[in-house]
Amino acid sequence: MSLCVLVILALCFAGCHQRINHGGRTPLVEVAGQVLYTDDLERVMPVGISSDDSVLFAENYVRNWIEDALLQHKAQRNVANDPEVEALVAAYRRALVLHLYQQRLIDQRLMSDITSVQVDSFYQENINQFLLEKPLVKGLYIKVPLKDAGVKNVRQWYTQREDEVLELLEKYSLQHAADYLYFYDKWIPLEDVLEKMPLTVSNPVKYVKSNPHLELKDTAFYHFLHVDSVLTVGEPMPLDYAEGEIRGMLMNIKRVDFMRQVRNELYEDALEKNNIIYY
Repeated sequence: MSLCVLVILALCFAGCHQRINHGGRTPLVEVAGQVLYTDDLERVMPVGISSDDSVLFAENYVRNWIEDALLQHKAQRNVANDPEVEALVAAYRRALVLHLYQQRLIDQRLMSDITSVQVDSFYQENINQFLLEKPLVKGLYIKVPLKDAGVKNVRQWYTQREDEVLELLEKYSLQHAADYLYFYDKWIPLEDVLEKMPLTVSNPVKYVKSNPHLELKDTAFYHFLHVDSVLTVGEPMPLDYAEGEIRGMLMNIKRVDFMRQVRNELYEDALEKNNIIYY
């Protein structure tokens, strides 16, 4: 949303004088002691929206914000001292304080990283948990304009694995290719590659296995795909593909074990000091 539109809205919605200190921020509207600022509106404004649509969005957002503020003000006057509300607020505060304290403990005392040995061991022991739900491939993809003079070279290069040829292909792609994806060294979902190409087939895995060197074209580009390796649904995930997920799982296990230890230590300490009173 443009600054001009925001300023106009600010002039439309804001009062003629400031009743509170806005700290340098530009207010749009104030109601029931709450203030909506232009930067608040900017944060929720959809990206790429037209000027006309941005004005309509802003008007609707401000109207909803006003209604919410008025409803909240009304609710506070009627239920602010309700015992049920106070109990809910107290319970939420306890949960929030506990969560923040646990997170700070973890940040301060659980700094050790997960080792590659731990990742490999967990993977081997739980390999049946890491089965592919989508096919993966390794290879190379390049998209070249139809009229580019280097197409003939690309046609010769894209199926080769020699370092010298790959270097030539990479240099070419930097200057001429519309898209270039080198993935000989990592597994990626087959669908992520095929969606770049003008290709629709009922069995993509069978197709690329039968056509590992694939050349297609549309109205403006040639698409070259060399599939070096394929893994199908139901096969074990490669360790390097599953590693991020495994590290997250292991860290969660460490967090749970750590907090269980902290809670037990607190309990034992309180028990030893007779700080727990049973009635």
